Amino acid sequence: MGTPNYWDYLKINTLLTLQDGLEDESQLIPDELHFIITHQVFELWFKLALAELRHARDHLAAPEVPEEKIPYVVHHLRRVNRVLNLLVSSFEVMETLTPQDFLSFRDKLTPSSGFQSFQMRELEMIMGMQSAGRLRYGKTNALEHIRALSESSPTGAMAWGRLKKASEEQSIRSALHEWLYRTPIQGSSPDEPGDSEAVDAFLTSYIEAIDAHHTQQADRLIDIGLGNTDDIRARFANNTEQARLYLSAEDVEEEAERPRRRRIRAALVYIESYRTLPLLAWPRLLVDTMVEFEEQMVLFRTRHARMVERIIGRRVGTGGSSGVDYLDKTTRIRIFTDLWGARTLLLPKDRIPPVHNAEFYGFATE
Repeated sequence: MGTPNYWDYLKINTLLTLQDGLEDESQLIPDELHFIITHQVFELWFKLALAELRHARDHLAAPEVPEEKIPYVVHHLRRVNRVLNLLVSSFEVMETLTPQDFLSFRDKLTPSSGFQSFQMRELEMIMGMQSAGRLRYGKTNALEHIRALSESSPTGAMAWGRLKKASEEQSIRSALHEWLYRTPIQGSSPDEPGDSEAVDAFLTSYIEAIDAHHTQQADRLIDIGLGNTDDIRARFANNTEQARLYLSAEDVEEEAERPRRRRIRAALVYIESYRTLPLLAWPRLLVDTMVEFEEQMVLFRTRHARMVERIIGRRVGTGGSSGVDYLDKTTRIRIFTDLWGARTLLLPKDRIPPVHNAEFYGFATE
């Protein structure tokens, strides 16, 4: 083997032959090359995002996650976030394609669709999307659609194999929940005697603090005359009750799962509330980065929908259904629901209950 060079290492000779679509590249309609390259680049970035997400998941899924491993999780998630941010900005390149330019070769694509991007489906699975949360494209389920195609397409068979494998992997949502469940609360861990009582005591004091904060907010609105007194008090009382139900995990259907989810949610609120404690500095950064990850996914879906609407409007998509209507619905998907839910309950620093065992978290006390 000779001295390695740039084009051999990156296999440029092969890479540059992959933009011929369904025919010879010389037969492509003007702007079709732009369309092909842009979508191929999207798929390459998806490939990197999947690899980085799995690295983050593997660190977080360890039976014990030492403090020094948390920065690695954050590092990989940050890379995923920058990839998604780049993908969002890449829609500007796609939008240099005018409606008339696209219509000149659009019929070639039928019935193919971005709905068939199995790497996007794989990304959703590794994130932790549940079957019940998966939207149908018209009457079509994305996974069933790819499974059906696997029977007649070698690439479809490869795609379905990858999705089956991904369905057997632990999701990053599951790994995150495992890690949160083990998070010490008031210095107490799940395997220690009295942990349940320590968690309950924290939640009770936190709900009382929420109630006091809501009462103060209601009094202020009443004092400045912004609404009916009874209505204002009822609205804030309802908010307090919703906070209690959430922190008690009473919305979780399986009763046996509620104690676990209660501790997970307590850990989230604890990390966010006492984020200035040295031992919680990296955990709160991990939570922030995970929230940003899903935020970037939402922005990607939103930007995708607007790009499609700008180019083809709300006509029937190449896959046979209204593309924009489906894409708009995907912008409401949330997988890390507890991360978002906890943010509704956070209190100002001067309202949070006193921390117990502060020295456990690296905060010196006299």
